[in-house]
Amino acid sequence: MSLGELMNVYEDGELQIHPEFQRFFRWSIEQKSKLIESLFLGIPIPSIFVSQSDDGVWDVIDGSQRLSTLFQFAGILKDENGNLLEPSVLTKTKYLHSLENKRWEDKDHPENSLTPAQRIKIKRQKFDIKIVKESSDPGIKFELFQRINSLGTKLSDQELRNCVLIMEDKSFYKWILELSQYPSFQNCVCLSDKDTDEQYDLELVLRFFIFKNVDSVTLGEQKNISDYITEYAIHFTNNANFNRESEERIFKNTFDFLNSTLGVTSFRRYNSEKERFEGKFLVTTFEAMSVGVGSNIDRWISDAGTLDQKTEKMKSRARELWQHDDYLDSIGRGARFNTRARMIIPLGKRIFVP
Repeated sequence: MSLGELMNVYEDGELQIHPEFQRFFRWSIEQKSKLIESLFLGIPIPSIFVSQSDDGVWDVIDGSQRLSTLFQFAGILKDENGNLLEPSVLTKTKYLHSLENKRWEDKDHPENSLTPAQRIKIKRQKFDIKIVKESSDPGIKFELFQRINSLGTKLSDQELRNCVLIMEDKSFYKWILELSQYPSFQNCVCLSDKDTDEQYDLELVLRFFIFKNVDSVTLGEQKNISDYITEYAIHFTNNANFNRESEERIFKNTFDFLNSTLGVTSFRRYNSEKERFEGKFLVTTFEAMSVGVGSNIDRWISDAGTLDQKTEKMKSRARELWQHDDYLDSIGRGARFNTRARMIIPLGKRIFVP
């Protein structure tokens, strides 16, 4: 199809490109301008993958950023609320310096506009469209998102996963997003700016729910942690037995408790020589401790001890974790996820009881 045809289909509401995906893509204006330059130079653009619904509407599952870049430049791209976004302005590119400050059309400053002939040339550019059946396994969408790296910045596993979740159940995505911003949780994990930018905090929320609810035998059968998290995240969106209200209560109570006892040191290494918790956030400690506490949170809350007593008890349990040979062996260099999960998740549930 030509870009002009795709623009018409989009404006008719027959092409969904999920504007909310834009928060996961980090294309600079230079990258966007490079895409426009590629069209002028006749460089082939990778195929666009779409899923067709029963009513014929196309849902873009690979190519959202390419199309949204072109639609925004043409002034027809709408945000999640249906409002038109400000048309983009190009910057100078490697081969076409004349693209600097160019707009699709600028009636106030015609010298900054593409010429009618240039606009026609772009609209006549052809795109290869691949249609994936609507009934296909949701995992296919995750695989296709991993191909979005030919022109843009490679996405993290969670950013790819977010795109899939939005398409599967937007309410579930928004739910874990809100939980990831919960102050007690944020203070306990204390992630780097890079991890936060790549939505790693959302992945940690999913790890908490998955490891708390899935038996250790099933965990031990898995080899690829990223695929496993994606599979179970999608499973939760379609599982009526996954009670979000109850799970949210457990999540918030768990991290409120951890924040009031260990705070920012919750998921850090214990230095026995200095007798203190130090260093950076460790995901293995998060898996063992958060799931262990979360699985026993009602007992912690009902415990008759004072906050100071509970704090000392939690510190004692954390030190015990770091002194346990099974834990240390499971997190050593070269340890695989399936070996680690099978060992430390049940261990955490045993250690972190009042």
